Amino acid sequence: MSQLAGGTPVSLSVGEYEATFVSVGAAIASLKHQGRDLVVPYDPDELPDAYKGKTLIPWPNRVKDGKYTYGGKNYELPINEHPTGAALHGLAAFTDWNLKATSNDSVTFETHIAPSYGYPFSLMASVTYTLNARYGLSATIRAHNVGRDVAPYGVSSHPYLTCNLRPVDECQLTVPAGKVMEVDENLAPLRLSDVDQLDLDYRKSRTIAGQEIDHAFTELPQGKWFVDLYDPTTGQNVRMTSNEPWVQVYSGTLIGRVGVAVEPMTCPPNAFNSQTDLISLKPGEETEYHFGILEVQP
Repeated sequence: MSQLAGGTPVSLSVGEYEATFVSVGAAIASLKHQGRDLVVPYDPDELPDAYKGKTLIPWPNRVKDGKYTYGGKNYELPINEHPTGAALHGLAAFTDWNLKATSNDSVTFETHIAPSYGYPFSLMASVTYTLNARYGLSATIRAHNVGRDVAPYGVSSHPYLTCNLRPVDECQLTVPAGKVMEVDENLAPLRLSDVDQLDLDYRKSRTIAGQEIDHAFTELPQGKWFVDLYDPTTGQNVRMTSNEPWVQVYSGTLIGRVGVAVEPMTCPPNAFNSQTDLISLKPGEETEYHFGILEVQP
C-alpha cells in the first residue's frame, strides 16, 4: 500500500478559515482565509521543499558543524545541510508523527524522540493545531522529558507566510525587533547587532525587494508580538503572533520568493553551543511553545 509523502492528512474548516495538516513533521500543509493562502501550501502527496510548515524539535535552525558540548560531554549530530556543514532543524521534521486526537476544530500529533548517539535524551513531544473563526490558527508544541538526564532543548516551526502567493518583493514586512544575529558565510551566528547596522530594521513596515534575509531577530516586545506581511496592492495582511524571545526570518529564495518564513524560536541558532536561551529540560518536566497565524481584516 502506498502512502502519502506527508503521511496522514487532516483537514479542518472553522468559519472562513480552512487548513490541512500532515503527520510527517507534524506540519502545516495549507492555511486559507476566505480562500486566500496565508502560508505557502504544498500537496500532502508530495515532499515539500525548504521545510515548509514543519515542526523543528529538539533544536531550531543550525548547530554549527553538528557538534556541541552539554553537561561536560561532547556530542556529534548528523550533518544534513552540507553547504553550511550544519545539523539543521532538529530530528523530527521528517518523522511520521502519530495522530493522537482530532475534533471539529483541532488536531494533535505526538511522537517520541528516542535517544541517539548525537542526542542521547528521551522526549515525548506533541503538536496541537486549533482553528478559530476569529483568531485563525493557533499552535501549541509541548515537550516532556521522559528520560533520566537533563536534556538541551529548543523548538520552532517553519511556516512561510504569504499574501496569496504574491511575490514577496511586492509586499511589505514588519518585524518589531531591535537586535539581529549577524552570521558568517555558513549562516553560523557571529554576534548580535542593532538591526539598523545591518539594514534589517523592519520595525516600521517596509518592502523587502532585493534583500536577502536569513537571520534571527530578538529584542522583541514583552508579551505577545506580531510579524506582518502586507500586500499594498490587495490590502491583504497576514500576521504571525508569538511571545517567544527569537524569530527567524527568511526571504524565501528556495521557494521562489512567494513567501517569507517566519519562525518563532525559543533560542537562537547554535544555542546548543552558546547556551543562549537554551532550555535545560529536567527529567519529568514539560515545556510549551505557542504561535498563531491569522489574516488581519482592514
